[in-house]
Amino acid sequence: MVVSNPQAPVTGRVIVAEDDLPIRNCIVKYLTFIGYEVTGVGSALEFYQNLAIYSYQVAILDIGLPDQSGIALCEYLRNNTDLRIIMLTGHATIEDKLASYNSGADIYLVKPVDFRELSASISNLLRRCDIVQQAPQQQLLASEGKFVSVKNKRPWLLDRVEWSLYNPDDKMIKLTSKEFEFMNCFISNSHKNITRKEIMSILDYEYNEYGKRALESLVHRLRQKIDLDGLSPIKTVFGVGFNFAEELLAK
Repeated sequence: MVVSNPQAPVTGRVIVAEDDLPIRNCIVKYLTFIGYEVTGVGSALEFYQNLAIYSYQVAILDIGLPDQSGIALCEYLRNNTDLRIIMLTGHATIEDKLASYNSGADIYLVKPVDFRELSASISNLLRRCDIVQQAPQQQLLASEGKFVSVKNKRPWLLDRVEWSLYNPDDKMIKLTSKEFEFMNCFISNSHKNITRKEIMSILDYEYNEYGKRALESLVHRLRQKIDLDGLSPIKTVFGVGFNFAEELLAK
């Protein structure tokens, strides 16, 4: 459900994942009233479906979704998008709070919450990260299913002789053979989606559960090596494969 208030200035796009319908409707109506363009969903599946179509600046997540933990959803967003994340949940234990922050949450709020506090949290995240102005260029281009970022003006460079990767700050990152083969997939394919099956064939991984786990492990290690300012240019395209969201050239 996407809702907008035509009489209020849109100040950002927010998606709310909350399986309790009355609570979700109250949040959506309030945030719409004060000027946000809001999507409300009741499951992780709906969340992923909307994320593939629309761009957002802030996600509000409940931990207890029916089909996937909000913590797992939070981790997916932190690894693959620039969205700011607010956990809004009835789980008040320190374990859940720590798990949320460790998964990448920016703010943790416990229900019931004063909507003024929720609004202030969203406003603070948008102002602090300057996302309202940058989001149209940084978020997922829904019409083409591509991730685009303008944060780094200089391209990434893949050295095919030394098996090294140079980030936009000219820092050299040594790659293993498999990491090099993975990055080489994106030469001349920057911003384009490459399927898992294609990548696994190039890496000589069997197309089975073992091969898929090996690929995910490779991507996880590579992200840790090349993340720039806490963000990874390697994006997971849900249900498809991977995308390198920066300009990548060979040298």
